[in-house]
Amino acid sequence: MTRSVYVTGIDRGDGRQVVELGVMELLTRQVDRVGVFRPLVHDGPDRLFELLRARYRLTQDPATVYGMDYREASTLQAEQGTDELVSTLVDRFHLVARDYDVVLVLGTDFAATQLPDELALNARLANEFAASVLPVVGGRGESAEAVRAETRNAYRAYDGLGCDVLAMVVNRVDPKDRAEIAERLDSRLPVPCYVLPDEPALSAPTVAQITHALGGKVLLGDDSGLARDALGFVFGGAMLPNFLAALTPGCLVVTPGDRADLVIGSLAAHSAGTPPIAGILLTLDEKPTDEVLTLAARLAPGTPVVSVAGNSFPTAEALFALEGKLNAATPRKAETALGLFERHVDTADLLKRVSAPSSDRLTPMMFEHQLLEQARSDRRRVVLPEGTEERVLHAAEVLLRRGVCDLTLLGPVDQIRKKAADLGIDISATQIIDPQTSPLRDPFAEKYAELRAHKGVTVELAYDVVADVNYFGTLMVEEGLADGMVSGAVHSTAATIRPAFEIIKTKPESRIVSSVFFMCLADKVLVYGDCAVNPDPDAEQLCDIAISSAATAEQFGVEPRIAMLSYSTGTSGSGADVDKVREATGLVRARRGDLRIEGPIQYDAAVEPSVAATKLPESEVAGQASVLIFPDLNTGNNTYKAVQRSAGAIAVGPVLQGLRKPVNDLSRGALVQDIVNTVAITAIQSQTPDQKAARQ
Repeated sequence: MTRSVYVTGIDRGDGRQVVELGVMELLTRQVDRVGVFRPLVHDGPDRLFELLRARYRLTQDPATVYGMDYREASTLQAEQGTDELVSTLVDRFHLVARDYDVVLVLGTDFAATQLPDELALNARLANEFAASVLPVVGGRGESAEAVRAETRNAYRAYDGLGCDVLAMVVNRVDPKDRAEIAERLDSRLPVPCYVLPDEPALSAPTVAQITHALGGKVLLGDDSGLARDALGFVFGGAMLPNFLAALTPGCLVVTPGDRADLVIGSLAAHSAGTPPIAGILLTLDEKPTDEVLTLAARLAPGTPVVSVAGNSFPTAEALFALEGKLNAATPRKAETALGLFERHVDTADLLKRVSAPSSDRLTPMMFEHQLLEQARSDRRRVVLPEGTEERVLHAAEVLLRRGVCDLTLLGPVDQIRKKAADLGIDISATQIIDPQTSPLRDPFAEKYAELRAHKGVTVELAYDVVADVNYFGTLMVEEGLADGMVSGAVHSTAATIRPAFEIIKTKPESRIVSSVFFMCLADKVLVYGDCAVNPDPDAEQLCDIAISSAATAEQFGVEPRIAMLSYSTGTSGSGADVDKVREATGLVRARRGDLRIEGPIQYDAAVEPSVAATKLPESEVAGQASVLIFPDLNTGNNTYKAVQRSAGAIAVGPVLQGLRKPVNDLSRGALVQDIVNTVAITAIQSQTPDQKAARQ
């Protein structure tokens, strides 16, 4: 039977979209096929469903998502009664449930619905859907005692109506009251109660949303600038020195369009990072001169300057009435919401309570979810040497908002802060170090000179070398100031990994450094090695690559079944290349008799059961291999790229293995999500027992 979770509330304004998004994230970690059903919907676009569809790549037909609109429901209930309304909605729910393993049900929103006893209707629908209920109580502007009383009453209401209440969620409470409310409710309710503090960035409208709502015209700014959250409003009227003192981080400056001094002064402050602002809103339909706009664009590239027709008072009224919304156009808000949910909800316990069926399939999205969750479970610090690179800063924002790991950015401090301000990215929780001026430069130079003394490296020469961001970052890892390093978005592979070869070096049991790619296919994840480092490994090196790749696979939840690939399967062929693979297979069996391995074997016999049944019917690996070891770099690199492009697979990597401490290389074409995944992988690599011991 399909498992369903019904997220509902007791009144409007509870911000439950955070919970709905968080539950969807939770379900998609566990289950491949998750459906969405909203029994009743208002006219107009459903922003939350559009966000879910974009973020989780839902293929569900939007027409099946909705039961009916509120007007139709009100009419049906008035003319034919509640039983007929419920019966119709149940029928439409089951049209979705039959096609999915789990359904997330989005309850009514208590907003001008004209439905009597809306709470009771949600409870009855949940019961008829055989769905467990997750009620959300809003706490904004309420005292701690009022929130506790309302939450207890909400639990009693849904429980008294026969609902299977999974847990209670209290949202938008005053941060200073969160711990007390959580403690008091935990002792008063028979189910867990998760308490989420109010997060200003979630209710703050973006500059783009403000522009749309006020009918504004964008004079300057790019998409990244328009996506910034307006965390407050500062209205310009004072003289410039007093006005600058009133600016706050993330504020939107509102000023008449003829105040060029305030426009330039605000942007100059933003450029200096004191403080970074969201943008500027010009009133009275007055626009600065072209000369002023040109200077503004040079001072703060990308920062939005928007003009509106109204004067300051009606503009202020409209601004204070706006509230930010989660939707497909605000992915940064989604990351903030998920980070908030994951910090304050025991997701493992909640998922256990949901009892969602585990999928035998491992989709790319499920694998990515697992990476972030595993990294978050034992938080580490990763150093990113390319601190001024835009993609790295965007990835850092995602990692910080989701609480995946702690970060250190390397590069000129002022330059990094200015770049982040221009992108509207908050990096206040990030450590920033400039290798050129850091006090660590001297001890790092001494350390490097000591390590490379056999190559004639002096302290004076080392002083120049360690100012390079990749050498500096590698030394941070070696000295335990960071747990891993990720670079390569703008540096070559050699520039990224050469310092690791010189400073960190290989594990005692590893003869070489090698790499794997996680190839995320539609329904499973395969591990390919080595596709990036060793051009023509001999049998001993192939053996080492296979053993290291099996260990990497196991660390990331892929059960290792090793296929040593060749152009021949079993004993059907001969030649130097086949013999090398056969010898490597024998070496693996001698060193690690516990590993399941087959070789030499062709790719089709390794992964396709029907071919394996003909060529190697007795093999426990053939047809179900998960770790595929290529005989040389030429074969491996071309194969992974062919599968990536032709089969639409997501390639995560290369992930370096064999080093004493984790350092990983990015492709120079890496996307933001690629960087996020690689940083998570690096953090996970540092969670092994030997890495923990080295850290201590």
